[in-house]
Parts: sequence; C-alpha cells; structure tokens
Amino acid sequence: MDFNLTEERQMLQDTLRRYLSDKYDTKTRNAIIDSDKGYSPEIWAKLAELGVIGALFTEDQGGFGGLGFDLSTVFEELGRAGVVEPLLDTAILGGGLIAALGNDDQKALIEKLIEGDVQLALAHGEPVARYDLSRVETTAKDSGGDIVLNGRKSVVVNAEAADHLIVSARESGGVADTDGISLFLVPAGTSGMTLRSYPMLAGGHAAEVTLDNVTIPASARLGAAGKGFGPLTDAIARANVALAAEALGAMVTAVELTRDYLMTRKQFGRPIGTFQALAHRYSDLLIELEQARSAVINGAGHLETDARDLQIASMRNLIGRVGRLVAEESIQMHGGIAMTKEYELAHIAKRIVMTDHRFGDTDYHLGRFIELSAA
Repeated sequence: MDFNLTEERQMLQDTLRRYLSDKYDTKTRNAIIDSDKGYSPEIWAKLAELGVIGALFTEDQGGFGGLGFDLSTVFEELGRAGVVEPLLDTAILGGGLIAALGNDDQKALIEKLIEGDVQLALAHGEPVARYDLSRVETTAKDSGGDIVLNGRKSVVVNAEAADHLIVSARESGGVADTDGISLFLVPAGTSGMTLRSYPMLAGGHAAEVTLDNVTIPASARLGAAGKGFGPLTDAIARANVALAAEALGAMVTAVELTRDYLMTRKQFGRPIGTFQALAHRYSDLLIELEQARSAVINGAGHLETDARDLQIASMRNLIGRVGRLVAEESIQMHGGIAMTKEYELAHIAKRIVMTDHRFGDTDYHLGRFIELSAA
C-alpha cells in the first residue's frame, strides 16, 4: 500500500508549512496565548483563506477533503508549529456534528465556518463523566414546544469565543445509557447559560458552562431526539485522529530541536551530541518517532472502516506513551533552557503531554483496546 501523500495533500502540506514557518514563531504564539481570545483572528482568517478549514470537510459538506489522511496532514502541520487556534473544536467537533446531523438552516453555518466567519464549541464533558461519552446528566425537557436545558459542562474548549455551542443533554434513559442523548445548537449569550472561562496550560481557552433553565426552540435540536450518541462517537473518533496527528507533529519538532541543540551545545571542545550516551538516547527517539508515525497512518487509514475504534484505541495508547517519552527526553537532553517560556520546546512539550488528557489517556485507551480485542 502506498502511504505517500496525494498531490493535493502534498500541496496543502507545503502551503501550510510555509505559512506557519513564516508567521507562527514562539513570540507570536506566546502573544496569542496571553490574549483575551486565546487565538488570533488574523491567523484564523488566513487559515480559512488557504483552504485549511475546507480540507477538513467532504465535498458534499462544502469542503474538498474530509478523509482520515486529510485530517492527519493538516493537524501534523499544526502540531509541528504548535498552533493553538481551535480548528479541532470548531471544525472537527462542532462543524462535523452540524454537517452530520443539521437541517438545511443549521448546515448553512458550515459555509460560514469554512470561510472563517464562525467559531464553535462542543459542550459534552461533565464534572464526573471522566472519558465516558455516554455519561450525560444534563437534562433536556419539553416545555410547550420548547426545550429547557439544565446541567453543567466542564472543560468546554473555545466556549468563550464560540458563536454557537453544541450541547449534549439527556431526553430519556439512565445517566449512562447510550440511548436518549440529544445534541442542541445553542447560540452564545442565550439566557440562562453562564461561562467561567480560563486559559489552558498548553494554549487556548476553556470554560465551565452552567445551564440554568436555558430555553431554546425544538428546532435547535441536531438530528433525531435521543439519537446523538452515534454521531458524537463518530466526531470523537475523527478528533482522536486529528489529536494524534497533532501530537506527532509536535514530537517531530521536539526531536528536531533536540538534534539542533545536541549539535550546537559543546562540552570538552566538541558537540555533546557526539557523546555516545546522548547519541544513543537520541537514536531511541528517532525509532519511537517512526513508531508513532506508523500508528497515525494506521489510525487515519482505518477512520472509515469497521475496525476504526480498535485501531484508534491502539493509536492513542502508543501516541500517549511515545509522546511522554519524547517530551521528557527532549527536556532532559536540553537541560534548564527547555523549561523557559521563550524557548520553543517549552510549549511543544506541554502540547505533547496535554494531548494525552483529552478524549482518553494512555491507560483508558489501553483498556479500550483490550475490551474491543476481546469482542
């Protein structure tokens, strides 16, 4: 099987890499992280102009890509540059769910999203849910033709900047049942919805969202009542591929920074990278990096197959283990400079480590892999 990029994906990769290498340096990123929004509207608009957002949607949805390898191509480049703009939350999660479930009026948002004019956030995780997608305590009750939402959502990434939040709520069933979960498109600023926003460790903003008798029309529901779990699982699967590819790109940068440092820093009159102990440690990183790349290729290639969930669990487990190794070894071989905010590796290492805490950590995905293998 040929795993080389198609001509279109190669052009997309080259374009995105050139733009980010010119415009997205450490100083620029630190300023974005310290900003009120947590992302740069200018960078976001340029990514839309370059077609990066459109590459995450299929032609039927108004884009020109949308397959697993399109996602991995884009997000590996974003990971290489340490980009904090919320493409995963707005396009993969929010946009993906609207594209899959929305009616014609709701799907009109996709065109605006691809043009860079809309921000979205998925409000699904809850304070006691951990990584269990089916555990939803937030309720949705019918009230004279309207829907009333009550509950709490935690770590809602990009919530403060979002024009709409996609909120999961239970219309029927027990607290952990897969049936009975619905998704609702809730405009920002809707009465009764309050946000407590905060910056995240590796960049971007998230919020704790409280829903107190939030009243929305029934037309705000995405898809059929109580049938949101399947599409939600599909969106998270795509997000897992994107997140793994982003971690891979960040690992590539961490390893390259480590190589440059080892061949620049001198001790006893020669580069420290020529010392056998450090050379062996660096070689181990290269081997693990190739393992990680193979895992991402495998996950992206199976995104549209029946083996998707098993392969994604395997991919995320390996990416989590290798990512932690790369982050720790890169920092140790750099020494104290690796921890300074002004040095690129400080942010990159945080991004690598924090990817293991979204949509399931290493242990969660190992358990998931064992469960699916036995099925």
